[in-house]
Amino acid sequence: MSAAPLRIGNASGFYGDRFDAVREMLTGGPLDVLTGDYLAELTMLILGRSRLRDPNRGYATTFLRQLEEGLGLAHERGVRIVANAGGLNPAGLADAVRQLAEKVGVPVRVAHVEGDSLPVPDGFLTANAYLGGAGIAACLRAGADVVVTGRVTDAALVTGPAAAHFGWGPDDHDALAGAVVAGHVLECGTQASGGNYSFFRGHDIRRPGFPLAELHADGSSVITKHDGTGGVVDVGTVTAQLLYETGGARYAGPDVTARLDTVRLTQDGPDRVTISGVRGEAPPPTVKVGLNRLGGWRNEVVFVLTGLDIEAKTQLVQEQFADALARARTEPDEVRWELARTDRADADTEETASALLRLVVRDQDPETVGRAVSGAAIELALGSYPGFHVTAPPGKGAPYGVFEARYVPAEEAGHTAVLPDGRREDMAAPEKVREVERVDEPALPEPLPAGITQLAPLGRVAGARSGDKGGDANVGVWVGTDDAWRWLAHELTVERFQELLPETAELTVVRHVLPNLRALNFVVHGLLGEGVAAQARFDPQAKAVGEWLRSRHLPVPVTLLETTDAPEAHA
Repeated sequence: MSAAPLRIGNASGFYGDRFDAVREMLTGGPLDVLTGDYLAELTMLILGRSRLRDPNRGYATTFLRQLEEGLGLAHERGVRIVANAGGLNPAGLADAVRQLAEKVGVPVRVAHVEGDSLPVPDGFLTANAYLGGAGIAACLRAGADVVVTGRVTDAALVTGPAAAHFGWGPDDHDALAGAVVAGHVLECGTQASGGNYSFFRGHDIRRPGFPLAELHADGSSVITKHDGTGGVVDVGTVTAQLLYETGGARYAGPDVTARLDTVRLTQDGPDRVTISGVRGEAPPPTVKVGLNRLGGWRNEVVFVLTGLDIEAKTQLVQEQFADALARARTEPDEVRWELARTDRADADTEETASALLRLVVRDQDPETVGRAVSGAAIELALGSYPGFHVTAPPGKGAPYGVFEARYVPAEEAGHTAVLPDGRREDMAAPEKVREVERVDEPALPEPLPAGITQLAPLGRVAGARSGDKGGDANVGVWVGTDDAWRWLAHELTVERFQELLPETAELTVVRHVLPNLRALNFVVHGLLGEGVAAQARFDPQAKAVGEWLRSRHLPVPVTLLETTDAPEAHA
């Protein structure tokens, strides 16, 4: 147990993130712990298919390659490494790390956390509970230099080291909640330091540095990055990441439920943002379980329509395709057409004169979406609309996945720390629990006085970040001044949101108000169908829904437009 601040850095926000980040973080400045988040809903499906081919796999192999150099660097600098790269086989990855350590001649103590793997229901490929940080803490207390886990919450990569360092117990809810918030900011890597940021034009983010948190014993933290690295850490970038893939004010996890409506952000100098005031509550009695299954087979063809008569060309190819399928005596379960009018009149290049007509088909039978579809598309090549061509030759189809979330009592999920000496330590489920309820709607600020408005994009005033949670999408919207908040809180209602984004009009949209962040968070239920792996939508992870919203025009007070000409004003 220590009262000294704990400096935790992140080197991976997803499986496939910047390979050099481990080295950059270990050599760029002082660290105590380096974390890596390699798992997402889609990743678990990918690892599940990998394990079907080779039972000894099922973990993120990139992590091992990064450690070929990283183990020595971490050992020299006294940095501990904690990563969820174990995926579906944390024990296998731990053994592989030991073998690598022996090969490169670096003495390291390796531990792992397991127990997240649950009995897989019929028809599914994987079933994994989201564990908390207790197992990680136990491994670190036992002297581990490297800890690898399976499916833990992203924030557990921070709560575990923090609990071990500061001696927190399971009832230190406020401190744990502060660590959860810091972990949520770090988990997506450079999204906290300028990546994917609405106001990117105000900063050099060509190669943003990865973020780190200076954690304190009370759970407060400072989000920053190594000196001399690119990007920016300010209140705006941290707000954007706080809103990413969240829902209401209660952010529930297996360690604690963090109250996002208590978070306070303060700019504490260049590239330094203090997070304070976070309150925590007992965690819920259940834990989330992510299940993945193969949903069927899909195929896709993108037809290019150039020049005049775009609508008539669309109708022709659709009728011809339907006729070809009928003649082949096959009909996929789902046939979806979408016309993207990327063309413009009197264009000076062929590409800008062209629209894209996207066909997506799905079925349980690979043959139905394979040869039948590709054959129907190819046979039109010389007998359809003028200028017929496609962006790529039709393929034979590919499997798609479906993610489903369920909840089980916390005591039904195993949680075991396998310590460096091989001893096994089982983690008990929390004794104090609390059901998660929606908070009472906070009071809204006084509206701005009526004044002159101008039709302008919402993005002139507000930033946004959006993402996915299974089949749902969330869109977080924030502003940088009190006057802008007085306007946004009253203007951007659910009804206005659905008016601006017609795709959401028939769906259930829930608005959550976060006054401390001057932010609104909208959860759009069902926008993504069966989740990212099903690829049911043009933007299957809802990554750009926020930017679509920012591009929409609505009446904006002129006084706000006059004070928000520069992107820095939003930070």
